[in-house]
Amino acid sequence: MMNTLKQFWHDEQGATAIEYGLIAGLIAVVIIAALTALGTDIRGVFEDISAAITGEGDGEG
Repeated sequence: MMNTLKQFWHDEQGATAIEYGLIAGLIAVVIIAALTALGTDIRGVFEDISAAITGEGDGEG
């Protein structure tokens, strides 16, 4: 029983895959946070562009 637990404790198989998964998850969280924070600013820019194209703006960019 103790030998099995020792083998399990020292077994590093799959650790790299878990590390890559954690890194990918962290990158996803950062991207989502950045898009959430910048979302309203980006929306405003696209609304200004849309208004300029359709002529609905006041003409003062």
